[in-house]
Amino acid sequence: MLLISLVILIISTYGIFYVYLKLTSGICKCSKHLVGKVVIVTGGNNGIGFETAKDLAERGARVILACRDESRGTAARDKIIAATGNNDVHYRHLDLASLTSVKKFAEEFIRDEKCLDILINNAGMNGSQNERTEDGLLLGMQTNHFAPFLLTCLLVPLLKSSAPSRIINVSSMAHYRATLNLDNLNMEKETEETFSKNHVYAVSKLCNILFTLELSRRLKGSKVTTNSLHPGVVDTDILDEMDFKYVHLIKRLARPLLKNRWEGSQTTIYLAVSPEVENVSGKYFRDCKMVDVSTEQARDVELARKLWEKSEKLLNFKSNL
Repeated sequence: MLLISLVILIISTYGIFYVYLKLTSGICKCSKHLVGKVVIVTGGNNGIGFETAKDLAERGARVILACRDESRGTAARDKIIAATGNNDVHYRHLDLASLTSVKKFAEEFIRDEKCLDILINNAGMNGSQNERTEDGLLLGMQTNHFAPFLLTCLLVPLLKSSAPSRIINVSSMAHYRATLNLDNLNMEKETEETFSKNHVYAVSKLCNILFTLELSRRLKGSKVTTNSLHPGVVDTDILDEMDFKYVHLIKRLARPLLKNRWEGSQTTIYLAVSPEVENVSGKYFRDCKMVDVSTEQARDVELARKLWEKSEKLLNFKSNL
């Protein structure tokens, strides 16, 4: 009898939690069209990036899927065109693990396109192993922070000339686990014993928030806004990359409580289209609502400035912002 009561309690608690999560999951209710607008979605071939790109294509935007893998990128393009009837969806090659690729993408985009209304830095990875790119940067830090930083800076002139325009950086609540050390931003001081891909991910997500904060300051008065967001805990491939025991078992048990990919895209879409945030910049969102960041470091304006300068130094790049 006790066992039956315990099972009923667990099922009831599970059910209540499920209903609560679904009721509090933010959904973008804005029906604004985007005909005549140009949008870039990095990593738009999969996961919440795909759902974001699909939604914006349904609104009539010219959507650029900026992806590393051509076959997956073109397949995603074809699926979106078939689902939305919008033929103005295109694949362009972008490999965030190569700064040469980032520069080439930006150069060709500026050459070919007359405007850019929305830039969505969505692509990322859950940290990385302790490996360096061809540019000498840690793979996880380059993919999640350095490359989006460079891409955004290179595209800002076009965003300014297209204003009002928006920059959206997909971060994560995982930033609360990070302690940022600018003297070890590229993880040079880590050993095999101290290196953690989860730490890399958390630091890179904190960098997304601080980058947004400083970028907003530098863009003040330009009518280009920038905001960051936590999409929620979403059932995507990135969870499979998490580095702790029993992740697959935990994911299987928790799957009904996770957001699906459509739900996970809603805050990104909200920031891309909603008139409510037209003049909001430098803020952090979750479930289509502005929320406070989790740590003092994530609110540190001076740290954000220093991160910008350190990033420029490691990239051997000087922005005009």
